[in-house]
Amino acid sequence: MKKEIIKKSPYPFYLTGASWLIYSLLLPFYRLTDILIATALSAAVYFVSSKVFAPEVRVVEVEEVYTASGDRAADEMISKGQSMLRDIRVLNSKINNPALSERVSKLERICAQIFKEVQRKPRKAPLIRRSLDYYLPVALKLLDSYSNMSAQAVKGDNVQTSLRKIEDIMDTMLEAFSNKLDGLYKDEALDISTDITVLQGMLVQEGLLSDGLRDTMSSAMKESSVTGASNSMRLTDTRNTGNTGDAGDAGNTGDAGDAKSAAVLKEEKEIELILD
Repeated sequence: MKKEIIKKSPYPFYLTGASWLIYSLLLPFYRLTDILIATALSAAVYFVSSKVFAPEVRVVEVEEVYTASGDRAADEMISKGQSMLRDIRVLNSKINNPALSERVSKLERICAQIFKEVQRKPRKAPLIRRSLDYYLPVALKLLDSYSNMSAQAVKGDNVQTSLRKIEDIMDTMLEAFSNKLDGLYKDEALDISTDITVLQGMLVQEGLLSDGLRDTMSSAMKESSVTGASNSMRLTDTRNTGNTGDAGDAGNTGDAGDAKSAAVLKEEKEIELILD
Protein backbone atom coordinates (compact mmCIF):
# COMPACT_ATOMS: atom_id res chain seq x y z
CA MET A 1 0.00 0.00 0.00
CA LYS A 2 1.36 3.42 -0.96
CA LYS A 3 1.24 6.48 1.26
CA GLU A 4 2.23 10.08 0.63
CA ILE A 5 4.54 11.70 3.16
CA ILE A 6 4.76 15.51 3.04
CA LYS A 7 7.89 17.03 4.54
CA LYS A 8 7.83 20.83 4.89
CA SER A 9 11.01 22.81 4.48
CA PRO A 10 12.25 24.65 7.59
CA TYR A 11 13.65 27.59 5.59
CA PRO A 12 10.41 29.63 5.45
CA PHE A 13 10.38 29.65 9.28
CA TYR A 14 14.04 30.63 9.43
CA LEU A 15 13.55 33.49 7.00
CA THR A 16 10.44 34.71 8.80
CA GLY A 17 12.31 34.85 12.10
CA ALA A 18 15.24 36.57 10.40
CA SER A 19 12.88 39.25 9.01
CA TRP A 20 11.73 40.09 12.54
CA LEU A 21 15.31 40.29 13.78
CA ILE A 22 16.50 42.51 10.91
CA TYR A 23 13.50 44.84 11.27
CA SER A 24 14.04 45.24 15.02
CA LEU A 25 17.73 46.05 14.47
CA LEU A 26 17.33 48.57 11.65
CA LEU A 27 14.00 50.27 12.38
CA PRO A 28 12.08 51.47 15.45
CA PHE A 29 10.25 48.70 17.22
CA TYR A 30 8.44 50.28 20.17
CA ARG A 31 5.18 51.46 18.57
CA LEU A 32 2.09 49.46 17.64
CA THR A 33 2.46 50.50 14.00
CA ASP A 34 6.02 49.15 13.96
CA ILE A 35 4.79 45.78 15.21
CA LEU A 36 2.02 45.71 12.60
CA ILE A 37 4.47 46.57 9.82
CA ALA A 38 6.89 43.86 10.99
CA THR A 39 4.05 41.34 11.13
CA ALA A 40 2.94 42.16 7.58
CA LEU A 41 6.54 42.02 6.35
CA SER A 42 7.20 38.65 8.00
CA ALA A 43 3.95 37.25 6.57
CA ALA A 44 5.05 38.32 3.10
CA VAL A 45 8.47 36.73 3.63
CA TYR A 46 6.86 33.49 4.78
CA PHE A 47 4.47 33.40 1.80
CA VAL A 48 7.21 33.98 -0.78
CA SER A 49 9.69 31.59 0.84
CA SER A 50 7.01 28.86 1.08
CA LYS A 51 6.64 29.06 -2.69
CA VAL A 52 10.39 28.97 -3.25
CA PHE A 53 11.02 26.14 -0.78
CA ALA A 54 8.04 23.93 -1.59
CA PRO A 55 7.24 20.92 0.63
CA GLU A 56 8.82 17.63 -0.39
CA VAL A 57 6.27 14.94 -1.24
CA ARG A 58 7.46 11.34 -1.09
CA VAL A 59 5.46 8.23 -1.91
CA VAL A 60 6.49 5.25 0.18
CA GLU A 61 5.29 1.67 0.49
CA VAL A 62 3.78 0.91 3.87
CA GLU A 63 2.84 -2.48 5.20
CA GLU A 64 -0.84 -3.42 5.03
CA VAL A 65 -2.35 -3.90 8.49
CA TYR A 66 -4.47 -7.04 8.82
CA THR A 67 -6.86 -7.97 11.57
CA ALA A 68 -7.09 -11.57 12.73
CA SER A 69 -9.50 -13.58 10.61
CA GLY A 70 -10.34 -15.98 13.41
CA ASP A 71 -8.93 -18.91 11.46
CA ARG A 72 -5.55 -19.96 12.85
CA ALA A 73 -4.28 -21.57 9.65
CA ALA A 74 -5.28 -18.57 7.52
CA ASP A 75 -3.72 -16.11 9.97
CA GLU A 76 -0.45 -18.07 10.01
CA MET A 77 -0.33 -18.05 6.21
CA ILE A 78 -0.99 -14.31 6.08
CA SER A 79 1.71 -13.69 8.70
CA LYS A 80 4.16 -15.80 6.71
CA GLY A 81 3.32 -13.92 3.51
CA GLN A 82 3.71 -10.54 5.23
CA SER A 83 7.15 -11.52 6.47
CA MET A 84 8.26 -12.36 2.93
CA LEU A 85 6.75 -9.14 1.58
CA ARG A 86 8.78 -7.15 4.11
CA ASP A 87 11.97 -8.84 2.89
CA ILE A 88 10.98 -8.21 -0.73
CA ARG A 89 10.31 -4.55 0.07
CA VAL A 90 13.80 -4.19 1.58
CA LEU A 91 15.41 -5.79 -1.47
CA ASN A 92 13.32 -3.63 -3.80
CA SER A 93 14.69 -0.49 -2.14
CA LYS A 94 18.19 -1.62 -3.17
CA ILE A 95 17.31 -2.19 -6.85
CA ASN A 96 18.56 0.56 -9.16
CA ASN A 97 16.49 -0.62 -12.11
CA PRO A 98 13.31 1.56 -12.12
CA ALA A 99 11.40 -0.75 -14.46
CA LEU A 100 12.10 -3.85 -12.37
CA SER A 101 11.45 -1.97 -9.14
CA GLU A 102 8.01 -0.96 -10.40
CA ARG A 103 7.22 -4.57 -11.28
CA VAL A 104 8.26 -5.69 -7.81
CA SER A 105 6.11 -2.97 -6.23
CA LYS A 106 3.17 -4.14 -8.30
CA LEU A 107 3.81 -7.71 -7.14
CA GLU A 108 3.74 -6.48 -3.54
CA ARG A 109 0.37 -4.77 -4.10
CA ILE A 110 -1.13 -7.87 -5.71
CA CYS A 111 0.07 -10.08 -2.84
CA ALA A 112 -1.37 -7.61 -0.34
CA GLN A 113 -4.76 -7.87 -2.07
CA ILE A 114 -4.52 -11.66 -2.01
CA PHE A 115 -3.84 -11.65 1.74
CA LYS A 116 -6.68 -9.21 2.34
CA GLU A 117 -9.11 -11.48 0.48
CA VAL A 118 -7.93 -14.51 2.46
CA GLN A 119 -8.35 -12.51 5.65
CA ARG A 120 -11.89 -11.67 4.55
CA LYS A 121 -12.69 -15.30 3.66
CA PRO A 122 -10.30 -17.69 5.47
CA ARG A 123 -11.72 -20.72 3.63
CA LYS A 124 -9.72 -19.53 0.60
CA ALA A 125 -6.41 -19.93 2.44
CA PRO A 126 -5.62 -23.37 0.93
CA LEU A 127 -5.82 -21.80 -2.54
CA ILE A 128 -2.66 -19.77 -1.93
CA ARG A 129 -0.58 -22.46 -0.20
CA ARG A 130 1.64 -23.22 -3.22
CA SER A 131 2.14 -19.50 -3.80
CA LEU A 132 3.46 -19.09 -0.25
CA ASP A 133 5.41 -22.34 -0.10
CA TYR A 134 7.16 -22.03 -3.46
CA TYR A 135 6.47 -19.09 -5.78
CA LEU A 136 6.92 -16.21 -3.32
CA PRO A 137 10.05 -17.70 -1.70
CA VAL A 138 11.55 -18.19 -5.17
CA ALA A 139 10.75 -14.57 -6.05
CA LEU A 140 12.46 -13.48 -2.83
CA LYS A 141 15.55 -15.57 -3.59
CA LEU A 142 15.75 -14.27 -7.16
CA LEU A 143 15.53 -10.66 -6.00
CA ASP A 144 18.24 -11.29 -3.43
CA SER A 145 20.46 -12.70 -6.20
CA TYR A 146 19.62 -9.72 -8.42
CA SER A 147 20.53 -7.27 -5.65
CA ASN A 148 23.90 -8.94 -5.06
CA MET A 149 24.77 -9.34 -8.75
CA SER A 150 23.76 -5.82 -9.75
CA ALA A 151 25.96 -4.38 -6.99
CA GLN A 152 29.09 -5.87 -8.56
CA ALA A 153 31.38 -3.36 -10.22
CA VAL A 154 32.36 -5.74 -13.03
CA LYS A 155 29.57 -7.79 -14.62
CA GLY A 156 30.58 -10.64 -16.89
CA ASP A 157 28.39 -12.44 -19.40
CA ASN A 158 27.02 -14.89 -16.84
CA VAL A 159 26.00 -12.12 -14.46
CA GLN A 160 24.37 -10.04 -17.20
CA THR A 161 22.50 -13.06 -18.55
CA SER A 162 21.24 -13.94 -15.07
CA LEU A 163 20.11 -10.37 -14.45
CA ARG A 164 18.14 -10.33 -17.71
CA LYS A 165 16.50 -13.66 -16.88
CA ILE A 166 15.43 -12.42 -13.47
CA GLU A 167 13.99 -9.26 -15.02
CA ASP A 168 12.05 -11.36 -17.54
CA ILE A 169 10.77 -13.87 -14.97
CA MET A 170 9.24 -11.02 -12.93
CA ASP A 171 6.75 -10.44 -15.75
CA THR A 172 5.78 -14.11 -15.49
CA MET A 173 5.45 -13.81 -11.71
CA LEU A 174 3.19 -10.77 -12.09
CA GLU A 175 0.93 -12.59 -14.51
CA ALA A 176 0.78 -15.68 -12.28
CA PHE A 177 -0.11 -13.76 -9.11
CA SER A 178 -2.63 -11.61 -11.00
CA ASN A 179 -4.33 -14.79 -12.19
CA LYS A 180 -4.21 -16.16 -8.65
CA LEU A 181 -5.93 -13.04 -7.32
CA ASP A 182 -8.56 -13.19 -10.04
CA GLY A 183 -9.11 -16.89 -9.34
CA LEU A 184 -9.99 -16.16 -5.72
CA TYR A 185 -13.16 -14.44 -6.95
CA LYS A 186 -14.30 -17.25 -9.28
CA ASP A 187 -16.96 -18.56 -6.89
CA GLU A 188 -18.30 -15.05 -6.32
CA ALA A 189 -18.44 -14.43 -10.07
CA LEU A 190 -20.45 -17.65 -10.52
CA ASP A 191 -22.82 -16.66 -7.70
CA ILE A 192 -23.35 -13.20 -9.20
CA SER A 193 -24.06 -14.69 -12.63
CA THR A 194 -26.60 -17.09 -11.08
CA ASP A 195 -28.32 -14.31 -9.10
CA ILE A 196 -28.62 -12.15 -12.21
CA THR A 197 -30.06 -15.05 -14.22
CA VAL A 198 -32.69 -15.73 -11.52
CA LEU A 199 -33.55 -12.03 -11.29
CA GLN A 200 -33.97 -11.81 -15.05
CA GLY A 201 -36.23 -14.85 -15.02
CA MET A 202 -38.47 -13.38 -12.32
CA LEU A 203 -38.76 -10.08 -14.17
CA VAL A 204 -39.78 -11.86 -17.38
CA GLN A 205 -42.26 -14.19 -15.65
CA GLU A 206 -44.01 -11.35 -13.82
CA GLY A 207 -44.30 -9.24 -16.98
CA LEU A 208 -42.40 -6.31 -15.54
CA LEU A 209 -40.52 -5.67 -18.79
CA SER A 210 -41.56 -4.21 -22.11
CA ASP A 211 -42.08 -6.63 -25.03
CA GLY A 212 -38.84 -5.73 -26.79
CA LEU A 213 -36.79 -5.85 -23.60
CA ARG A 214 -38.49 -9.10 -22.55
CA ASP A 215 -37.53 -10.81 -25.83
CA THR A 216 -33.96 -9.57 -25.48
CA MET A 217 -33.84 -10.72 -21.87
CA SER A 218 -35.23 -14.14 -22.74
CA SER A 219 -32.53 -14.67 -25.36
CA ALA A 220 -29.87 -13.52 -22.92
CA MET A 221 -31.20 -15.91 -20.28
CA LYS A 222 -30.97 -18.86 -22.65
CA GLU A 223 -27.37 -18.02 -23.54
CA SER A 224 -26.54 -17.41 -19.86
CA SER A 225 -28.03 -20.70 -18.76
CA VAL A 226 -26.02 -22.62 -21.33
CA THR A 227 -22.82 -20.78 -20.37
CA GLY A 228 -23.55 -21.19 -16.66
CA ALA A 229 -24.09 -24.92 -17.03
CA SER A 230 -20.85 -25.27 -18.96
CA ASN A 231 -18.94 -23.24 -16.33
CA SER A 232 -20.44 -25.31 -13.52
CA MET A 233 -19.37 -28.55 -15.19
CA ARG A 234 -15.83 -27.23 -15.70
CA LEU A 235 -15.67 -25.99 -12.11
CA THR A 236 -16.83 -29.38 -10.81
CA ASP A 237 -14.25 -31.20 -12.92
CA THR A 238 -11.41 -28.96 -11.78
CA ARG A 239 -12.45 -29.32 -8.13
CA ASN A 240 -12.36 -33.09 -8.41
CA THR A 241 -8.81 -33.03 -9.79
CA GLY A 242 -7.26 -31.28 -6.75
CA ASN A 243 -6.26 -33.15 -3.60
CA THR A 244 -3.36 -31.48 -1.76
CA GLY A 245 -1.80 -28.06 -1.14
CA ASP A 246 -2.29 -25.14 -3.39
CA ALA A 247 -2.10 -27.35 -6.46
CA GLY A 248 -4.95 -29.49 -5.13
CA ASP A 249 -7.09 -26.59 -4.02
CA ALA A 250 -6.34 -24.77 -7.23
CA GLY A 251 -9.09 -26.97 -8.69
CA ASN A 252 -11.48 -24.41 -7.20
CA THR A 253 -9.85 -21.77 -9.34
CA GLY A 254 -9.09 -23.83 -12.44
CA ASP A 255 -5.36 -24.07 -11.66
CA ALA A 256 -4.99 -27.84 -11.17
CA GLY A 257 -4.77 -28.75 -14.83
CA ASP A 258 -2.35 -25.90 -15.48
CA ALA A 259 -0.11 -26.99 -12.59
CA LYS A 260 0.76 -30.13 -14.54
CA SER A 261 0.94 -28.48 -17.93
CA ALA A 262 4.14 -28.50 -19.89
CA ALA A 263 4.32 -24.68 -19.81
CA VAL A 264 4.39 -24.53 -16.01
CA LEU A 265 6.90 -27.36 -15.74
CA LYS A 266 9.12 -25.58 -18.20
CA GLU A 267 8.82 -22.32 -16.22
CA GLU A 268 9.74 -24.06 -12.95
CA LYS A 269 12.73 -25.67 -14.65
CA GLU A 270 13.91 -22.26 -15.82
CA ILE A 271 13.60 -20.85 -12.28
CA GLU A 272 15.62 -23.74 -10.89
CA LEU A 273 18.34 -23.12 -13.49
CA ILE A 274 18.52 -19.47 -12.50
CA LEU A 275 18.80 -20.37 -8.82
CA ASP A 276 21.58 -22.87 -9.55
